Amino acid sequence: MHAGPFANIAIGNSSIVADRLALKLVGEDGYVVTEAGFGADIGMEKFFNIKCRESGLKPKCAVIVATVRALKMHGGGPPVSAGKPLANEYKEENIPLVTAGCGNLVKHIENAKKFGVETIVAINQFKTDTPEEMEVVRQASIAAGAFDAVVSNHWAEGGKGAEALGKAVIAACDATKAENFKYLYDLELPIRAKIEVISKEIYGADGVDFSELAEQQMAQYESSGFGNLPICIAKTQYSFSCDPAAKGVPTGFRIMVREIRSCVGAGFLYPICGDIMTIPGLPTRPGFYDVDIDVETGQVIGLF
Repeated sequence: MHAGPFANIAIGNSSIVADRLALKLVGEDGYVVTEAGFGADIGMEKFFNIKCRESGLKPKCAVIVATVRALKMHGGGPPVSAGKPLANEYKEENIPLVTAGCGNLVKHIENAKKFGVETIVAINQFKTDTPEEMEVVRQASIAAGAFDAVVSNHWAEGGKGAEALGKAVIAACDATKAENFKYLYDLELPIRAKIEVISKEIYGADGVDFSELAEQQMAQYESSGFGNLPICIAKTQYSFSCDPAAKGVPTGFRIMVREIRSCVGAGFLYPICGDIMTIPGLPTRPGFYDVDIDVETGQVIGLF
């Protein structure tokens, strides 16, 4: 439940109202799955450091969704462009690419564990994935410290295909103590320090560079009493770095902060890092025009 069109779109999370509504509906013994989108390095970090501070809610499990195809791309697979056919590397078994790409997943797992919650990897199965490829992902996840890694085939089997994942999440929640949850940074740290903590701990950057404008803005916010707000970094979701082409786990890079804007009402500051737009770019011709249903067979056409 989002309780709105991706209600808190700036942080890639559904609204606190939606979470509280869901918790009330499921009762004390129920489980609520809420979204923290745009990757564990962006959405999850903002969920924990911003949304959880505001709501006071403490999650017990982080579910990281991974696909063999995405890991192949991070392992050095050919570029993927919207509207163009996938290269054969993504549709045929390629163990070396999956193995190389798992480094990206490992970094996400390590990031989640820094917040004191158990981590489950949901291996979102495509029909072209082979058991051997998915086993590589599972083993890499467990070795990195994930509580469990489970193949989820809900795409083909509906709820039945996600049953094993649901059981794994319940087990992880039972094994986690809410008091173990922790934030990545103290709100009383200077703005600069909070940005540096996120950039180094979550992205793996060597450091942060601030433009002259950003330096002026930090001084202004702190002198105006807004220095203790949490940080909502705006950057590409395609890489840990600010370079969308830098796949896997890039090293030896720095985060460039162009400017820092304020959302005082919402309760955070958001640095603009690298070449990034802050307005979602949508096509003038929506994709649903190409989706249809064969009324005789029930087959969905044009969805993938």
